[in-house]
Amino acid sequence: MRTTTLSPAERGGGSLIAAAALLWGTVGVTTQSLYQLNTTNALSIGFFRLALAAPLLLLACTLLYRKTWRLRGRDVALAVLLGALMAGYQVAYFTAIRDAGVTIAVLVTLCTAPVLAAALGALLLGERLTWVVAVALVGALLGTGLLVGVRPGAGTDGHVGVGVLFALVAALGYVAITICGRLLSPAARPLEVNAVAFSAGALLLLAGALPVGLVTSYALPSWGLLLYLGLGPTALAYILFLAGMRHTTATVATLITLLEPLTGALLAWAVLGERLAPLSLLGALLLLLALGLLAWAPAAEPGV
Repeated sequence: MRTTTLSPAERGGGSLIAAAALLWGTVGVTTQSLYQLNTTNALSIGFFRLALAAPLLLLACTLLYRKTWRLRGRDVALAVLLGALMAGYQVAYFTAIRDAGVTIAVLVTLCTAPVLAAALGALLLGERLTWVVAVALVGALLGTGLLVGVRPGAGTDGHVGVGVLFALVAALGYVAITICGRLLSPAARPLEVNAVAFSAGALLLLAGALPVGLVTSYALPSWGLLLYLGLGPTALAYILFLAGMRHTTATVATLITLLEPLTGALLAWAVLGERLAPLSLLGALLLLLALGLLAWAPAAEPGV
């Protein structure tokens, strides 16, 4: 039997990506804890997340690249557009967490996004719809339906239904971010792009939050959570991910990032005491299997 041995660099890159995925997996519990400790809103949480992360990314760019900033013209405009999409994603995702709970919001957003991206690529860009994408799409739809409680003889909680809708909007926002990122020139450095995008997104969220009430009054533990949200699963996680991608293939990286929804769901169970009914557990499993199938497909079917 043929085996594949990873080089030390590849193993190190995979470890960095795994660390980033684990950090991203803590976003849901951190956000729900903020809602429980303070009266706040998704716009305010999203603003502080990006506003606290942007300076660290800009500092990293300054230290690494000094006077060799490459981002120019069209790529700057795309980075700003990425920032706007990220801002919208933050609001939709954090609203989904508030209304549907961490487990459902995390699983629906993170597991349906890649499936929707593949399906929309086939629908809008003329890409071939493989059996893998079709099966993953059906599994994701069934899983989402079971999670939200759309089944015979069971009512759907209004807040959960709204939360799932926001989770699907967040997933579509994630797809738009991915498409926009593909339009960047090969010369654009990801760290520079993220530094500009986070800065632009923070400014847009600030502009949106001020008219409805930017929440700045938080208890000390909540400020600690906001600081962690901005520096840990945002700035540091993106730096780790980008560093890891230098030595890891896209397929391996995609498989490793499966840790994110798993971590989010497990933390919601362990920290917040969130529980799923048996059919909802089946829905969660279908979502994870759909994402895993899509991630595994490129390795199993080269050229597809």
